Amino acid sequence: MIRVIIADDQPLVRSGFRMVIEERPDLELVGEASDGAQAIELTRELDPDVVLMDVRMPNLDGVEATRRLVESGTHARVLVLTTFDLDEYVYAAIRAGASGFLLKDVEPAELVDAIRVVAAGNSLFGPAATERLLTRFAEPPKGRSLDELTDREKEILRLLATGLSNAELAERLFLSETTVKTHVSSILRKLHVRDRVQAVIAAYDAGLVSPR
Repeated sequence: MIRVIIADDQPLVRSGFRMVIEERPDLELVGEASDGAQAIELTRELDPDVVLMDVRMPNLDGVEATRRLVESGTHARVLVLTTFDLDEYVYAAIRAGASGFLLKDVEPAELVDAIRVVAAGNSLFGPAATERLLTRFAEPPKGRSLDELTDREKEILRLLATGLSNAELAERLFLSETTVKTHVSSILRKLHVRDRVQAVIAAYDAGLVSPR
């Protein structure tokens, strides 16, 4: 069972998402928040797997709430909700540690799929979408160090940024998919990031890749 919290200041949005979630046998809505501060409080209290987080809320916005949740070490994954595709708030939320984003007018089946994908520990969108975010909103590279990575890991990270899946990486590098998964896990651990999206951002910060 995937436990979900909805954080949005619009009751109609919460109601719509609630109906979608309650119709799925593998999803359970455990709480609703109307601002970021309440989302943090409920996440600590209820230990959900996924938080659907609106970015623009009163008192404490979704970006800062996401940052505080990620820094707290919660296992909950944050899925950002937005009215505007790829706006600056979304980019800031991804930087803060969100695992993906959804438009609020998403189809019910897409919402459910997104929750399942993020709950499984994956990012909702591939590095190609991250690259679009970086292209539009990125700051100059920050000189983050990749010194801990081996040459092979740097090569894999560079390819991750082009949007390749593990299977495609394995085919490109003549490795087994299991070996690629091991390398990716090692990259995430060494960079202290939670998923592939954050790893690609780290690669940009270090100057290993740059938006096209």
